[in-house]
Amino acid sequence: MTNPSLWATICNRRMLICVFIGFASGLPLYILISLVPAWLRTEGVGLKEIGLFALIGLPYTWKFFWSPLLERYPLPFLGRRRGWMLATQVALFACICYLPYLDTKLQLWPIAWLCTLIAFFSATQDIAIDAYRRELLPDIELGLGNALHVNAYRIASLIPGSLALILADHLPWETVFLITAAFMFVAIVLTLSIGEPKHPQPVPSSLRSAVAEPFTEFFQRDGVSQALLILSFMFLYKLGDNLATALATPFYIDMGFELSEIGMVAKHAALWPAIIGGLAGGLLMVKIGINRALWLFGVVQLVSILGFALMAHVGEGLWLLALVIGFEYLGVGLGAAAFIAFIARSTSRAHAATQFALLTALTAVPRTVANASTGFIVEQIGWELFFYGCALAAIPGMLLLTKVAPWHETRSTAADT
Repeated sequence: MTNPSLWATICNRRMLICVFIGFASGLPLYILISLVPAWLRTEGVGLKEIGLFALIGLPYTWKFFWSPLLERYPLPFLGRRRGWMLATQVALFACICYLPYLDTKLQLWPIAWLCTLIAFFSATQDIAIDAYRRELLPDIELGLGNALHVNAYRIASLIPGSLALILADHLPWETVFLITAAFMFVAIVLTLSIGEPKHPQPVPSSLRSAVAEPFTEFFQRDGVSQALLILSFMFLYKLGDNLATALATPFYIDMGFELSEIGMVAKHAALWPAIIGGLAGGLLMVKIGINRALWLFGVVQLVSILGFALMAHVGEGLWLLALVIGFEYLGVGLGAAAFIAFIARSTSRAHAATQFALLTALTAVPRTVANASTGFIVEQIGWELFFYGCALAAIPGMLLLTKVAPWHETRSTAADT
């Protein structure tokens, strides 16, 4: 017989909202990490410059600095969360549309600044969306709602990473960016049509209170030493994985694949295994727990990076490309499922907005600061040795598991305050 409570949990309006806000959250990021590098490379921009473009993602790592401002100063329309969501979504649409009108040969710095502005608006939207989702979902629906959000986030990569690349073989870049930006209207319509959630706490009485309390609680909960270990682990756990995929699109181009082939094969071979891995990882964690999942899935992540080294050694081949990328992103999906669960477990319910912004911002650091050097490294040592180095970079995060998520420890360390 069908379980009515389970069916009601899966098929309700809150789950549908999680899907759409996940799509809205993911689209700007994938424009920056998939579409912009492809545009720059086909316009003759060098790998060193494209690698440095990873620095435009710094707002994703700094968003916890201004997350208290969104708590303290809600906009005077649509409510505490939706006002900021709408403002950032409109700004994102305008900036994305304008981007291809800049000259890649004469205006590389203005392009970089505009991409940074897109990242800033995207990170600000994420702050509002994460807080909205946390307040929208009852505790029983947190796992499913966040899983749907993350998978919709990944599905958003199909627009700039697949559709846009296919269109770029037939249409001018201005039209491609306009079509891609138009998908932000999905987010705008959603924001205007949904209601504001119930807020568990009132607007902070002062900016000082909005800033200090989440940080104080996090570092006092288990002591400063353990807090620093947790933060170090969050930086290092997916470092190798992030480095390996930082220049994925230029790597495929350098291997001799056409943009259409990348759009049809590479992007789909990455997306669906990541989604399958994420869902499978969520189910497996029910049986083995978060700690053991971090260990097992981390090993899969590390081994899968070596597939890129194999691809670099062998060279062009669509079937090999699909297999290597599929296995790599299966590891990405598995690792992300456990990693996101660990982040949620490390967040206090009373200060979820700012703490979630802090922790997710930290996980974006390898994708920005560390990845900025990847272009230089590849041009010095080549793709194959680079991917071996990425595998080595995954080891320190695994070693920290002995301190933050021991294999035999099964008790929950969630902060319920």
